[in-house]
Amino acid sequence: MLSPIFERFAEASPITVMLRATLERMFSAEKLDELFEANREKQYTRELLFSTVVAIMSLVVCNIRPSISAAYKAFSQQIGVSRVAFYSKINGIEPQVSQALVRYSSEQLAPIVKEIGGKQPEILPGYRVKIIDGNDLAATQHRLSILRDIAGGPLPGKSLVVLDPILMLAIDEFPCEDAYTNERALFDQVLKTVEARDVWVGDRNFCTCKFLVKTAEKKAYFIIRQHASMPYEVGSELTEVGNSPTGKVFEQDVIVDFEGQSIKCRRVVVYLNESTRDGETEVSVFTNLIKEEVNGILVSQIYLKRWTVEGLFQTITDTLECEINTLGYPKAALFSFCMALVAYNILSVIKAALRSVHGQGKIDAGISNYYLVEEIQSTYTGMMIAIPDIEWQFINTLAFSTFAELLKQLAAQVDLERFAKSPRGKKKPQPERKKEPNRPHVSTSRLLAEKERSRQLSLSNQQPSDTVKTLTSQALRS
Repeated sequence: MLSPIFERFAEASPITVMLRATLERMFSAEKLDELFEANREKQYTRELLFSTVVAIMSLVVCNIRPSISAAYKAFSQQIGVSRVAFYSKINGIEPQVSQALVRYSSEQLAPIVKEIGGKQPEILPGYRVKIIDGNDLAATQHRLSILRDIAGGPLPGKSLVVLDPILMLAIDEFPCEDAYTNERALFDQVLKTVEARDVWVGDRNFCTCKFLVKTAEKKAYFIIRQHASMPYEVGSELTEVGNSPTGKVFEQDVIVDFEGQSIKCRRVVVYLNESTRDGETEVSVFTNLIKEEVNGILVSQIYLKRWTVEGLFQTITDTLECEINTLGYPKAALFSFCMALVAYNILSVIKAALRSVHGQGKIDAGISNYYLVEEIQSTYTGMMIAIPDIEWQFINTLAFSTFAELLKQLAAQVDLERFAKSPRGKKKPQPERKKEPNRPHVSTSRLLAEKERSRQLSLSNQQPSDTVKTLTSQALRS
């Protein structure tokens, strides 16, 4: 039996209750501390638990607290260590622990998405599509002593992110502390995770002979955009296979070789109806998917799904705090980025529940991530004051199917109009601005008054019949 105040929050802000219920169910302190112990190498626990750091950082990346310092001040008694010790813990979290946290979140949340029926439509039945892309972390402030006298922007690292476009979850992340490291240096780590029946979709940075051949060796597949320097042997002439929504599609057989191992694959070329932003008129991709099962047109359409991962990056950048510029240490910056990926995964579960109740079209096309996160930001702190942690423990006693049903019931109470996107109209061309050297500022009030005087003067100079028509027209418009 839920308390009256719990029910009031469930009615007034079901989105926030869904978030907190998911956190309680999947991210208990015991599980997080076990994950830390299983993946750490040098860092150890003395007084401050890893689960406590995750709890505090989750408030920061979701913008519930404006900064790490503000979050520490709010929970300093519960944290139980000094500010210096707290920051030292964050600065020392090893990249493999951050990576394990992302993997753990997707493993825990994927069954929920499936149970509530919130998956996206299958792209290629019988295969698991994985979209991979790289992300360079933005430059930080010059807070570290070694950065004080350096003018260049300090880059704290980079990572590769893997998205499951059916579950809409970030399922893996490959961190690198050295921002100058080429993405291709991380490919060996990626190849260790390749499984049979995978379909890896990526841009031209992933187009290397080694990546394609080694992926095929594991009985997995790829749809990778062609890099200009990619060597291959032509096996047949380009043959037209039909038209896609983006252009005319051709394909040819090719052979790719790496260290004496060769694979046969296809080169699919789309001659675009409209050129890209970079002025390109064609797009070529390599794939080893079986031609009889997946034709060239479908290959080109699957490649377009690669932009889904760009939507992930946009969400964690625009609506979450994925790059905290005060975190100069690479380990801390990568941990913050991974925490944002975890927050994105939880947001995906919320949207999956909404999708299962209200329909895919309404959610994917009409719901704004910004407004969803804004609702959580404005409500979460007050809800946690009104409903203490102990009252959420019943979530862990629910059967899995019952918990999934609870999410759907909460989703049914969401007023979608509150979170609808506000599409921006077509931008008007900017007029050329007048520059007056002796007039660097203007009074907006005086300009408006001058415009009104001009309008009144124009009306007074009109013929009476014209004035009547003008006033009538204005009245009808109002």
